Amino acid sequence: MVQTVLSTLIQVIVPLSIPVIAGVLLVRFKNLETKHLVTLVLYYLTPGMIFQALITAQVSWGDVYKTLVFSIVNLIFMWAAANILGKILKLSSHNIAGLTLISTLTNSNNYGLPLVLLAFGKLGLGKASIYVVVQMIIVNTIGVYFAARSRFSAKDAIKSVFSLPAIYAALLAVLLRVLNLNLPGGIEEGINMISQAYSPIVLAILGAQMASVKNSNLELESQTTFWSGMICRLLLSPIITCLCLYILHISGMLYSVLFILASMPVAVNSVILAEKFDASPQIVSKCILWTTLASFIILPILIVLVK
Repeated sequence: MVQTVLSTLIQVIVPLSIPVIAGVLLVRFKNLETKHLVTLVLYYLTPGMIFQALITAQVSWGDVYKTLVFSIVNLIFMWAAANILGKILKLSSHNIAGLTLISTLTNSNNYGLPLVLLAFGKLGLGKASIYVVVQMIIVNTIGVYFAARSRFSAKDAIKSVFSLPAIYAALLAVLLRVLNLNLPGGIEEGINMISQAYSPIVLAILGAQMASVKNSNLELESQTTFWSGMICRLLLSPIITCLCLYILHISGMLYSVLFILASMPVAVNSVILAEKFDASPQIVSKCILWTTLASFIILPILIVLVK
């Protein structure tokens, strides 16, 4: 068991850590700003990668349906766990909002996809791409609600979803598969080049964002919220995910991929929502840092278990 975990650590986590470390160093010594790089990823690399993964993926409509249902059920369970814990601990409303973001939004995009590709290959990546598209919709709709509560605007949420080119890339890929059509060879090769650039860029951005997180001291209630978030994301999340997968009778490669993606550290986008709607951004950013660092040890163990 120990040898297998160490082997997974070397084969999966070490390759991922190289661009992450590069991103950290670029922030420390070259003051790298990620704002424009995030735009590059969101509007250029992610649509290309999602399209390439879905157009070549060995997935069935059953996989799509199971992934969608799992995403909703798991979200409800994690939301309930965060709110019950928040009520028991008598946390303030903005701390409960932050705890909800920490518990429900995972870094399945710029960390999860490269991890799945290394751990499970292209077959796993195709199944993971479906989950990521669903998560993009969740982050920009339900995620906004979790952060804003009373200030939530359904119209703004819908507009934010349909401003993401990855949604259209996914729809185009599905349409081409349904109609059994292929792109011209030159266009297909160009999209393949874009998808290959995805992993190293997004991992470097992840490193840069981690280096930018402020790890400051927190007051007592904020410390309670922080540790509650760590428990929800690192301990409760894998347990609840297993329960959801069991209830939905999901097995095989899809089980492995969904389990790992749902057990990822806190999503980087969650701190953006937290800052915008005053949902304890300091706590959320600290949880992003520490759940990501902890994941370098925990995820190899989880990968070995599901394999």
